[in-house]
Amino acid sequence: MRNLLSTRVTWRRSAVLLGSTALLAGALTQLPATASAEPPQPAKQAAKQAAAEAPGDYYKDAEGKTGDELKAALNTIISEGDQLSYDQVWEALKATDEDPDNKSNVLLLYTGRSQSKEDNGGGADQWNREHTWAKSHGDFGTATGPGTDIHHLRPTDVSVNSTRGSKDFDEGGEELEEAPGNFTDGDSFEPRDEVKGDVARMILYMSVRYEGKDDYPDLEANDEVENGSKPLHGKLSTLKKWNEQDPPSDFEKNRNEVIFEKFQHNRNPFIDHPEWVKEIWG
Repeated sequence: MRNLLSTRVTWRRSAVLLGSTALLAGALTQLPATASAEPPQPAKQAAKQAAAEAPGDYYKDAEGKTGDELKAALNTIISEGDQLSYDQVWEALKATDEDPDNKSNVLLLYTGRSQSKEDNGGGADQWNREHTWAKSHGDFGTATGPGTDIHHLRPTDVSVNSTRGSKDFDEGGEELEEAPGNFTDGDSFEPRDEVKGDVARMILYMSVRYEGKDDYPDLEANDEVENGSKPLHGKLSTLKKWNEQDPPSDFEKNRNEVIFEKFQHNRNPFIDHPEWVKEIWG
């Protein structure tokens, strides 16, 4: 015969448990909406990233345009801003290229080496100011304007900078022993993969920013190497490929923001909108 007392006890325990569950569910539905007001961590990060983007109306005059119209609109937009002296560039680069893991250092463009901000100068293993758009391409030197525009000036190892010289950018050559991942031959220089897109967007920025106005040379990207002193810089087809292969990094985006907020108060549009490279140059 079945034990009826045991059955009653089991039933009562189940009823108590069910009742407790129902009470807990009812209590949860009464919690105020503020109980879940704290956003998840990814939402916080997205909000921070959105805050670092260009102001909403910065590119409004370029919207909907393509080709030469887009290029002209961007020139008007990014030509508004301040200019630095060549001496001021030293201090600016210490902020724009600061190593996020060591606030006392800068990151060098071609080697990727983290080096003391104060170890700048002309010594072989110090860092100096690299004109990514070689200053001889248009013969603008270090004069205020293209010669001091920190959108294309980067800290680099002195001897690696010398090896690059005024060569156009393209692929091929022998690897640099001092800077593995970089290659050079008689007429071109290939930077390491991690900064190929950076180099492309700097060159194309210069091609849009300087259009022969205000006594500045008319700089243009072309599909040549060995451009010499002409205001041309290549190789455009390679730069377009690098822009696709190496999209803007967090470091590059932050650099753009620092230049905009603290120094020149203009932006590199191809960091904010790398797709515009194709819209202008196909």
